[in-house]
Amino acid sequence: MQTWWRDAVVYEVYVRSFADSDGDGVGDLDGVRARLPHLVDLGVDAIWLTPFYRSPMADHGYDVADHTDVDPLFGDLAAFDRLLADAHASGIRVIVDVVPNHTSVAHPWFVEALGDPASPLRDRFVFRDGQGPGGTEPPNNWSSVFGGRAWTRESPDGQWYLHLFDSSQPDLDWHHPAVPEEMHRVLRFWLDRGVDGFRIDVAHSLFKNPDLSDIPAGTTNSIDNPHVWDRDEVLALYEQWREVVDGYDGDRMMVGEVFLFDIERVARYVSDRRLHQAFNFLVMLAPWDAGALREVVESGLKHLVAPTWVLSNHDLPRHVTRFGGGDLGRRRGLAVTALLLALPGSTYLYQGEELGLEEADVPKHLRQDPIWVRTGGTLPGRDGCRTPIPWQAEAPGLGFTSGEPWLPFGADAADRAVDLQRQDPASVLNAYRRLLATRAAVLRENPGDDVTFLELGDQVVGVQRGPLVAVLNTADAAVELALAGELIAATADGAGVSGGVVTVPEASTVWLRTG
Repeated sequence: MQTWWRDAVVYEVYVRSFADSDGDGVGDLDGVRARLPHLVDLGVDAIWLTPFYRSPMADHGYDVADHTDVDPLFGDLAAFDRLLADAHASGIRVIVDVVPNHTSVAHPWFVEALGDPASPLRDRFVFRDGQGPGGTEPPNNWSSVFGGRAWTRESPDGQWYLHLFDSSQPDLDWHHPAVPEEMHRVLRFWLDRGVDGFRIDVAHSLFKNPDLSDIPAGTTNSIDNPHVWDRDEVLALYEQWREVVDGYDGDRMMVGEVFLFDIERVARYVSDRRLHQAFNFLVMLAPWDAGALREVVESGLKHLVAPTWVLSNHDLPRHVTRFGGGDLGRRRGLAVTALLLALPGSTYLYQGEELGLEEADVPKHLRQDPIWVRTGGTLPGRDGCRTPIPWQAEAPGLGFTSGEPWLPFGADAADRAVDLQRQDPASVLNAYRRLLATRAAVLRENPGDDVTFLELGDQVVGVQRGPLVAVLNTADAAVELALAGELIAATADGAGVSGGVVTVPEASTVWLRTG
């Protein structure tokens, strides 16, 4: 029997911005629970919840102070249990985020480690003496992903601690046996509670070069530098995690945020002994170009045992904006989504993309992302893709909140509200609903995982999977192609099949059932 996650549609819920149940302007678990009918109606198979654990919220929950409790901002464990129970009753599985690379500075381990240089807990983090006279220079030349150096000096004895992200997020030392032992406890805590899987934050990190040597001259502290990321030790760790997860019934799974641009190295993380899936970020980087889109699809199918297809998430600009913005960006985004949904593997949707939301231009004085802060405003950060979901066009707070939202709505929010789109047969929301319903029906016919690429021209991507044919046209005009079959889905008006010829409108995708 096919495992559920291999062909699932997974919907990422950025909890802070999804739905606020108590009027404090921040989304919460009861808010997610109240909006489950939207997700059922959309037709998704699972939701991935971003961190809702206890945290000072310096990085909006990715700085975890307690991995096994709910922050009061989001509710409590009882609220999580209610959400999980209702999701399961609705046929939706639940994946939770785990953040193993670092903790918060408010985590009890780090509080003691920082304040007491003699504490044995210090070895669970990466503390080192500085260089130069008086140790006033950091231990090496590594830089933070969020900008600035990767070291902060606040210890009473003058040592520095490593943080590949914000200074509020000290890196754990995964060579210390207490660290993996603790994370096994965390995994079991949530598995015992009934979660269906884990999304692993920066899954290619964790282990660093033990000697902490400098990044070689002429290179940068990039995401694929082996001094800092993607070391073989982490693969053995995931084999241990797999044993933990496989010890539970119910087909639990793990998907890794392996942010590498070498697909062959990403593929090493996925096997029947390691992670079940890893995100393929090359898809997000592909421009609106038939050749580029075909290349990333071919690469994903070739190298990944269980492919994933992702266009947007809470860390990257929304794909409608990347594809040109406005109606054109929405049309192109819907077309690419339809192509990906036709492929073997799991498609991960990001909240709001089913509404065609664009990247928001958050005013500078309201931006909160640590990237914006640490770079002194040089980089805009990720706030633009994290603005709240508009549920209603007219209600105060657009149905998201009765209070002041933690981030302002995007300029297009009221016009893209859920209640308006439900009433419009031609809306992006209803297009997603039709695509997901048609996809589910096709999968019930068991099309298999074999994909054939059709040679249909330089501006067209055509794939066949069993009886399903999907054709994406990136041209600025409609194309007519010699293909027979029943038209079962189209992302734009004007599509049709007549006399063995299919018409694919510009910037659109059609699905045919053949045979």
